[in-house]
Amino acid sequence: MGEEILFEHANSNSTEFLIYTGHFCGYCTAATRLLDRKGLSYTEYNFDEIPNLRQSIVEATGHRTVPVILDIRDEQPVFIGGYDQLQPYLRQRS
Repeated sequence: MGEEILFEHANSNSTEFLIYTGHFCGYCTAATRLLDRKGLSYTEYNFDEIPNLRQSIVEATGHRTVPVILDIRDEQPVFIGGYDQLQPYLRQRS
C-alpha cells in the first residue's frame, strides 16, 4: 500500500520533488529552504496533518525520520532520503 501512495502523490503533482514532513522539524524547514533557494518546486505532505500517512511512507521507503524526500522529475520517483542526503544529491544532479 505504501508504494501505491507514493506513486499516487508523484503522479498527481506537477512539482519536481515530494517532501514528507512533521511539525517542529528543523531538518524539514532546512530542506524546504534549500529547495526554495535552488528554485526547485516541491509538494509537501505533513505527517502530523494526515492520519496514517507516516506508516505507509515508512513501509514504502524504510525511512523512519522526517523529512522523507523524493525526486519526481523522472518517470519513476527516486527516494533521496532526508535532509543530509538532499544536499549531495542536488550537487550530483546539477
